[in-house]
Amino acid sequence: MSTLETTPDAVAEDLRQSVRGPLVGPSDPEYDEARKVYNGAVDRRPAAIVRVADVADVISCVDFARRHQIPLAVRGGGHHGAGFGVWDGAVVIDFADRRSTDVDPVAGTVRADAGCTWGDVDHATGAFGLATPSGFVSTTGVAGLTLGGGTGYLSRHYGLTVDNLVAADVVLADGTFVTADETSHPDLFWALRGGGGNFGVVTSFTFRCHPVGEGGEIVGGPVLYDMADAAEVFRWYRDVLPALPDDLNGWIGVLEVPAAAPFPEELWRRKVCGIVWCYSGPRERADEVLAPVRDFGSPLLTGLQPMPYSVLQSAFDGLLAPGLQWYWKADFYEEITDEAIVLHQRYGETIPTPLSTMHLYPISGAAARVPEDATAFAYRRGGWNGVIAGIDPDPANLERVTEWARDYWEGLHPTSAGGGYVNMMMAEGEERVRAAYRGNYQRLTEIKRRYDPYNLFRINQNIAPA
Repeated sequence: MSTLETTPDAVAEDLRQSVRGPLVGPSDPEYDEARKVYNGAVDRRPAAIVRVADVADVISCVDFARRHQIPLAVRGGGHHGAGFGVWDGAVVIDFADRRSTDVDPVAGTVRADAGCTWGDVDHATGAFGLATPSGFVSTTGVAGLTLGGGTGYLSRHYGLTVDNLVAADVVLADGTFVTADETSHPDLFWALRGGGGNFGVVTSFTFRCHPVGEGGEIVGGPVLYDMADAAEVFRWYRDVLPALPDDLNGWIGVLEVPAAAPFPEELWRRKVCGIVWCYSGPRERADEVLAPVRDFGSPLLTGLQPMPYSVLQSAFDGLLAPGLQWYWKADFYEEITDEAIVLHQRYGETIPTPLSTMHLYPISGAAARVPEDATAFAYRRGGWNGVIAGIDPDPANLERVTEWARDYWEGLHPTSAGGGYVNMMMAEGEERVRAAYRGNYQRLTEIKRRYDPYNLFRINQNIAPA
């Protein structure tokens, strides 16, 4: 290996000769725009941002960073809270121009480039009445969500995103290109399903698709309750959710009602306990399946209705626009304890800004029937993926929302299963990463040693080589 002793501008000019896609360096007028990521609190200055045109560009960037010992960052959707898609002094592989999808309705699969968002995939699969389990916001990147696990509206029905990954095309640390699946590079394929971006640069993904609802139309939406009823709602929800049919999913949270349609004006800015339901089974069973959750308690609003799956997936896109100030904290919970419910009500009543929130996403049904060691994603005993997010457009409020989220998390953490979801963690250190993988961590370090012994892929929730 050699080290390039030169300025960021010289790095950019040197690399520019090796790639076809546009390269943006610190002296280019579009540099400040090009280095932005979803979290507006992240402000980093890479040496070069390459909007790769093809796999050959990816290989060139990997080889360049390895030879010159320059940090390498990879940006798919750029949606991660910690902003790992950019890094100071790094070469950034940016997949923004790589967003094609191909659906095979006979095989029941969809192939997606690494720059795709889930909105791109939902658009492609929805035309066939199909969907791939993904997340809860359609602007989320396919690559990041998949590599971290992928909890979402369809997790109870069809498993996590990683449970539906069929194959991945990968550029490895030595610059070679492989396809990983159950029979080719099976250890790498195992690690990619939850182990994050530690093992290579995935250039495209192939997923299994499933029928959802009636021709791609589900029945879902929010049911909102007064915060004074939160304890009763949480207790009911924790007991009823695991017993519901797999094709009914619902996440619970504390939030402020957005001051916008379609919410009635009398509820705007009101702090509430909310559950967003998604029924993805046959339409003729919808009323029967939804009756117990529609009729519980005294809701302020019941917004359950038929809609395309993509509409539910994109319902929060407008509220959570790129550039907001974010601070995330995450944990997995195998139960919702009485102690936790007290805290949910307390911190729900003190939400500091209109967008700050807490959500608990179920990991049950089909997702919990996968063995813990079947993929790198280890939290399979049932329960919830919890995230607390302090959010506001104004940088002056970042400290306030951070304090609320951190205090909330510290109170809840003793009730957790120990680790958190890597897709919803900030840069929190090795012990938190180790806890995220339970008994799978050692195997991940051994696979890392085989595929990336010098830890080239380290701008992530990093797993060091054994």
